[in-house]
Amino acid sequence: MTNLIIYNNLLTKAKKICQQRNARLTPQRQKVLRIMLNQFGSISAYNLLDLLRISEPKAKPSTIYRALDFLLDQGFIHKVESTNSYTLCHHFGKPMHTSILFICNHCNKVTDFTTKGIEKILQKLAEYSRFTLHHSIIEAHGLCIQCIQIKS
Repeated sequence: MTNLIIYNNLLTKAKKICQQRNARLTPQRQKVLRIMLNQFGSISAYNLLDLLRISEPKAKPSTIYRALDFLLDQGFIHKVESTNSYTLCHHFGKPMHTSILFICNHCNKVTDFTTKGIEKILQKLAEYSRFTLHHSIIEAHGLCIQCIQIKS
């Protein structure tokens, strides 16, 4: 029940943000976001496409990539560069935040954190380099607690 409440809250929040930004959260984009909301870890574009084809059998790779681009632009998801996959961002309302993704090498679970301390350090380094930050994601790989317990 709790997961359903969180799921509905995030979907409602995404819809409100899109309305405020005059961004079109089309039915296809909503379906892709719903799939992302149900993911335990990160998911590849082609696995997303397979899941989308359950409800939309004629969906093409371009359909998924357009939806992913939109969701990335809105700050609703993150691209996990090291695994070429995507994961939900739980910080919808903060598009200009630094995310730290802890990625389990065994089960692919992705835990998303924001941290102001690291964000300040990155900002200072960027200023020193005469660089303007727009978005930053730090990826860290290891094992989640469940996988550590399984391997013990």
